[in-house]
Amino acid sequence: MSVYLFRLARWAFRRRRLVLVVWILAAAAAITLATVGGGKTDNTFTVPGTESQRATNLLKSKLPALSGGQTQIVFATRGTTKVTDPTYKAGIEASVARLKKVPQVGLVSDPFVSKAISKSGKVALGSVQFTAQPADVRTSTLDAVEAAVAPATDAGVQVEYSGSVYPGWQLEISKVPEMVGILIAFIILTITFGAFVAAGLPILTAVIGIVVTLMSVSALAAVMDIASTSTTVASMLGLSCGIDYGLFILARHRNNLLVGMSIEDSVALAVGTAGSSVVFAGLTVIIALCGLSVVGIPFLTVMGLAAAGAVLVALLVALTLLPAMLGFAGNKVARFISTPLRPGHPEDVARTAANEPERTFGAAWGRFVVRFRVALLICGIAFLLVVAVPATKMELGLPTGASQPKDNTARKAYDLTTDNFGPGFNGALLVVADGVPDAAATAPIVAELRKVPGVVSAEPLAAANDVAVVRVVPSTGPNDSETTDLVNRIRDNRATIAGGSGAAITVGGTTASNIDVSSKLSSALPVFLVVVVGLALILLTIAFRTILIPIKSIIGFLLSVAAAFGAQVAVFQWGWGEDLFGIPPTATISFLPIIMLAIIFGLSSDYEVFVVSRIKEEFTKSGEAVHAVEHGTGLAARVVTAAALIMFSIFVAFMFTDDPTVKAIGFSFAVGVILDAFVVRLTLVPAFMAIIRAKIWYHPKWFGKYVPDLDIEGHRLQGEFGPKMSTAAPKPAGEATPGNV
Repeated sequence: MSVYLFRLARWAFRRRRLVLVVWILAAAAAITLATVGGGKTDNTFTVPGTESQRATNLLKSKLPALSGGQTQIVFATRGTTKVTDPTYKAGIEASVARLKKVPQVGLVSDPFVSKAISKSGKVALGSVQFTAQPADVRTSTLDAVEAAVAPATDAGVQVEYSGSVYPGWQLEISKVPEMVGILIAFIILTITFGAFVAAGLPILTAVIGIVVTLMSVSALAAVMDIASTSTTVASMLGLSCGIDYGLFILARHRNNLLVGMSIEDSVALAVGTAGSSVVFAGLTVIIALCGLSVVGIPFLTVMGLAAAGAVLVALLVALTLLPAMLGFAGNKVARFISTPLRPGHPEDVARTAANEPERTFGAAWGRFVVRFRVALLICGIAFLLVVAVPATKMELGLPTGASQPKDNTARKAYDLTTDNFGPGFNGALLVVADGVPDAAATAPIVAELRKVPGVVSAEPLAAANDVAVVRVVPSTGPNDSETTDLVNRIRDNRATIAGGSGAAITVGGTTASNIDVSSKLSSALPVFLVVVVGLALILLTIAFRTILIPIKSIIGFLLSVAAAFGAQVAVFQWGWGEDLFGIPPTATISFLPIIMLAIIFGLSSDYEVFVVSRIKEEFTKSGEAVHAVEHGTGLAARVVTAAALIMFSIFVAFMFTDDPTVKAIGFSFAVGVILDAFVVRLTLVPAFMAIIRAKIWYHPKWFGKYVPDLDIEGHRLQGEFGPKMSTAAPKPAGEATPGNV
């Protein structure tokens, strides 16, 4: 493979203008399609085949007025006034009358008719039931809802919204995190390379790749449902992987230049060697993300494929566009900056790394790890296990108003409802009875539902076409385990509840749907883990032609992801991050564990490939296992450190948004990456390999016969092309070679 990548890079270098034009045209085409299509992402999470979805489908066919999204409207007064005071009551009633005229609205609940008034008289609950699913409720409709309550707000009533869809439910995804991440990446790359051009190239190529990806996803959103979280995850991974892959190739290229290799040969050799590791790392991430498809949950499948597409584009950019851009840059990647405090220091560091790598800090770290390998292995594993302890208390759920910032309307509505009515009113259930001949036949069903433990109230909503809908309010909140127990209790006793009516009872609504999604995701985790780990095990076995390396990699990944889970539970679920990050305590997002497994597994395999391929390269040269661990770890340490810090910075930047889901994803990814890179790959992996020594590379003869040797360390490539490559005395920094720029 290294030979093919070498030839591809040389072609891209020689045809650099063509390659650049092709990528610019690809970006322009994606932007045009996204603009013309006008696609928008949404925040709905549904799972076909669940009971709640069957209830929704039944309502669509027989009682469409109750089949769509729902908005709960909270009317509240301040001070000693009450919603029943004439002025406020008139404003609320006028608002209810206007809401009934809004397009896509099927049913409006008047709080004075339904007697949804708090005991204090200060808060009233109204609701709007749409005929369309949340993702299909038009923005103009939500604007009309907001305009319709003007009489109440003009009268001085506080109006807040919550539910599955409401005015302001779709948070605008800020571009600030990407900009902050790019700025921090540039600073890290400048420190790493000591040259502005070298620091800017990986960022420039990664940005072109992410533009192609995100615009393509936006274009697809016009013809299919895509969760807004999908674009966030794709952006995170596309940007971070794009920069990291460029970093690994550029670092090898710059070292080649500093030892006197010509620019063209240096670029081709860098892609043929470091590029081989990039390909395997990228393929592992892509496999892990595509593995989300086996779960059978549409929004998760789309999320995984969108992120995999982002990584694939980043990989193609690194193998084609980057070599082309290096052709344009020439020797400018070795034009070092000079700082007033330490003039010439960046160049000294770079030349030392290229010509005397044993003098670098990375080499010192490699020697330290090898010397204290047993102690470091024990302490590292113990540390990760301690951090992982909170993961044993993980509780899954989907975002509710409680997880929003305090100034968000959904959070205000949630708090007002909880304080004045109880937490269950934030997540009412819809019990659907199919086969009820008339409204009178619904009464026994309602009576039975009121007897079920955990039910605060049960009121009939509507009945038509032999279908009746009962609104059941739990005593606990939407993400409370007791609410899940109540849903299961109703489902387990549906025959008793139906009584002699013979009706088919199903439980639906947003809360029941969220419970079903969480349950489906939990049951899918083992299947996903087996499939993805199995495929990656095969890929890593082919890469390193030994079984011990993949097994070690998977064990390291399990330690990293367990620690990341533990940190996530402590900060988000236990509330340790409430003061520091402004994160209210809330359940772990139900789809986060499976996404973390996919992404952290992929990224951990990235660093595994980068570190171990360097060690294998040194072992192939010397045959000395311990020396190879020391030297290989030292050679990989600088770029792996820079790559991990870039990923960490980009993920952390996404924490400073208003979306709690994005915050949780950013934090979890950041912790997982930093622990895996520094504790596992740069400490535990070399320590373990130094203990096992040459046995780590053992494989039976039959194994070597049937497993192909793809030469990811580039040994065969250097043997074939090395004598043909032109070298010259190292050029002074900043001196360009004529004809190569």
